[in-house]
Formats: sequence, structure tokens, C-alpha cells
Amino acid sequence: MSNSWFDQLGVFDLETTGIDVETSRIVSAHVGVIDASGAVIEERAWLADPGVEIPPQASAVHGITTARARAEGRPAAEVVAEIVAALEDLVARGLAITIYNAPYDLSLLHHEAVRYGVTPLHEPVPIIDPLVLDRAVDKYRKGKRTLEAAALFYGVPLTDAHDAGADAVAAGRVAQALAGRYGDQLAVTGAELHALQVGWCAEQSASFQDYMRRTKDPSFTSSGSWPQRW
Repeated sequence: MSNSWFDQLGVFDLETTGIDVETSRIVSAHVGVIDASGAVIEERAWLADPGVEIPPQASAVHGITTARARAEGRPAAEVVAEIVAALEDLVARGLAITIYNAPYDLSLLHHEAVRYGVTPLHEPVPIIDPLVLDRAVDKYRKGKRTLEAAALFYGVPLTDAHDAGADAVAAGRVAQALAGRYGDQLAVTGAELHALQVGWCAEQSASFQDYMRRTKDPSFTSSGSWPQRW
């Protein structure tokens, strides 16, 4: 299938100050493009001064301290505007954008844009989320579904996990590996796959919510919105 969504693929990842999409800030980011072989053909990277302290537990994950962000990072408002513009450019060019666990990165970026008066990214299509794809095509596989685990399972090198660039590129290559292995289910247009993922994520979330309510917390709720959550 020539000119498939995976022949030339946008990739995007953020490293941040925390896990709450409404309050966490962007520390570093990567927007790039990989070709059909998974080779990087375009890349842009950012280091921001988030304007707040980076918690030690976050620094322990991505290796960026408050001191380094303040010394080397650019103003967060400028960085956020440039990330949005770079993603808008990929969408305008018709490229699918791979984001592992897309609702986290896209929702956090939305809140950052609003925080700094930047016009948010408007309903980008198509988004490719290898986490949603993997859970859909291999529903009953045991074990973690982190990017590191998926990269290992699909034979994708990931030597510098939690670096925005390494993670973004690895996510794109995992998406391509999934397309190669599950072409019967994933060889559709990017727009069609985007629509399928909306449904798949809703199903996965409902299943997880049901499991949590039965086993741990009867009041547990899980949002199935994809690729952004408010």
C-alpha cells in the first residue's frame, strides 16, 4: 500500500514537570518526521524554562533540573507557540503525527497554550497513538504497556528513554512496526485509523474502569476521550 500513513510519519513527545495535564509544564519537546525506514529526516527540539520548580521526581525521569532549565531553557511562552506551530505545519502537510499516549501530551499542550495566550492546536487529524493501537490489536498480552515495553516487544531500539527526541522517534517506529505486523487491521487511511482509535480508546477505557470498579475502587472513573481530554 503506497503512500500509507506510516510511509512518512510525524512524531511528537513532551517531557514535563509532572503528570497532571492541567498544572504540569513543558520542560522539553521534540517534533520530527521519520521516513518509511524509520530514519529521522526532520527534527526540532526545545528546552524550556517552565517558570516553576521542576520536582526532583520529574528530574529523575528526564534528567533536566530546574537549574539547567533556567540556565539553558527558552521562555515557556515562546516554546509553546513554536511547538503548536510545528504541529500545525505537519497537519497542513497531511502527515499523521505519532504520539504515545496522545491524550497526555495533547491535553497538556492545550493547557499550556491557553496559559500563555497561544491559539491552541485545533483538532489535529490524523493522530496515531501506538498505545491505543497495541491494546486494540493485542488485547490480552500480559505485562506493561509503556513505551519502553512496547519498544522492546516490537524490536525497536530505545537507548535514551525519557528523552523527548528518543521517545518521539521510538513511538513512530513502534507505530510502523505495528502497521507491519497488523496490516490487515491497520492498513487504512490515516483519517480512518484516527476514527477507529476514538472508538478503541473509549472501549479500552470502559473496560479498565469496569476492572478497577470490580477489583479496587467502586467509584473509579476513567476518561475514554481521545486524542485530547479536557
